[in-house]
Amino acid sequence: MESLVSIQGVQGHKKILPERILQFGEGNFLRAFVDSFVDELNEKDLFDGSVVIVQPIPHGISDIVNEQDGYYTVVLRGFENGVAVDSRRVVKSVSRAINPYTNFEEYMATMKNPDLRFVVSNTTEAGITYVETDKLDDAPPTGFPAKVTALLYERYKIFNGDPTKGLIFIPCELIDDNGINLKKCVLRHAVNWNLPQDLLNWIENCNEFTNTLVDRIVTGYPKDEAATLERELGYRDNLIVTGEIFHFFAMEARKEWTQILEETLPFPKAGLNVVFTEDVTPYKQRKVRILNGAHTMSVLAAFLMGKNSVKEMMDDPAISQYLQRGIYDEVIPTLDLDKDDLLSFAAAVSDRFANPHIKHMLLSIALNSVSKFKARVLPSILEYYKRFNKLPEALTFSFAALLAFYKGTEMRDGALIGFRNGEEYKIIDDKHVLEFFKDAWGSGDIKSLVKKVCANKAFWDTDLNELPGFAEKVTGILIAGVKIPC
Repeated sequence: MESLVSIQGVQGHKKILPERILQFGEGNFLRAFVDSFVDELNEKDLFDGSVVIVQPIPHGISDIVNEQDGYYTVVLRGFENGVAVDSRRVVKSVSRAINPYTNFEEYMATMKNPDLRFVVSNTTEAGITYVETDKLDDAPPTGFPAKVTALLYERYKIFNGDPTKGLIFIPCELIDDNGINLKKCVLRHAVNWNLPQDLLNWIENCNEFTNTLVDRIVTGYPKDEAATLERELGYRDNLIVTGEIFHFFAMEARKEWTQILEETLPFPKAGLNVVFTEDVTPYKQRKVRILNGAHTMSVLAAFLMGKNSVKEMMDDPAISQYLQRGIYDEVIPTLDLDKDDLLSFAAAVSDRFANPHIKHMLLSIALNSVSKFKARVLPSILEYYKRFNKLPEALTFSFAALLAFYKGTEMRDGALIGFRNGEEYKIIDDKHVLEFFKDAWGSGDIKSLVKKVCANKAFWDTDLNELPGFAEKVTGILIAGVKIPC
């Protein structure tokens, strides 16, 4: 690869754009998601702004980002409406990266920028956490919320509390109510650091902390095919990031802030699947019930049938038809959202499952399946019965598959040991869940097993024996053997 020129050598000097976005996190997801979207906005003359990245922990890749002058390649592959797509984009929206642990003054100086309007973050699920030991004069504080509090105080002082210099926070951490939780931590730090009440009022009234829903599988740096991709591209790029074509981004904000977002970050005008809303709940429900629910209702049965990956599962006509029946005939009729929107989302799910570039192993998806079933599939079963006064066939079958997958009588290395065609597999879940199934299957009587599982309110928050015909149906499936219903 030494003969190839570097990516910055190919791209040349970058157009200097105002730094309108401060981003905590230089990882693969944000670079293949938000930063790529911003690049598309700039390309269509809809934003005219750049992203300055902050490395949120002492060790990261900010030096590599700067070495490449912020350039990197996003490779997106998959299916759209059943058609294979392979997209390559050189992202130019990143102006620079700052390591606050080595360049603290440069980091704090970002608050002097009058053009700064947005703060994006992805500091992992544990990032939005109140760290009691953090102090205002730490350089920088350890926790992300403490960093935000210190920066907001700095900006407040620099601009004398100017209400037009507040920021819009767009956290992409994968927790519910990420914006609400970030704001709570920030205000808690401000109070405990004895900062002025006027600052708290300014944070509350002149800044917005959005709740978000992000959806795109980003597979990261393609270690196994990087050399091949670089030969195809014709340059060296140490920051190539790969992912799927599909994307969805929802931002929940107060009404007046939603309007500001629509005007200042016009992603939809660039053709991006981005929604600004006052309530993100319906979009969460759509994702959980259709996308996540489809995984949970299918992977356990598929694994027991000898499949090992989502790709293998989707290549089996019987499983694929079963999955389609569950989504279209049983899940979608329980959702009160726009029908065309639901159908479009469901079609995208099928495309995503069939993507050969995403290596999804069934046993990985099967982790903690009891809690996943409760959140993703059980609400559809209960709502379907409520609306149609009958059991959903495919979803009921998936509950039987759950019980069959959790069949094991030996605990070893923190896992319950199951058997598929005489070969062992590990069932991974909370210890109390595994011990429950070990004891339940130890009785040897399937009818008693089903009754005991259905009655476990700690699992389901309800006694499923009270759902007419449910336990009997599940018992019959288990006795007959878990085979995908035709």
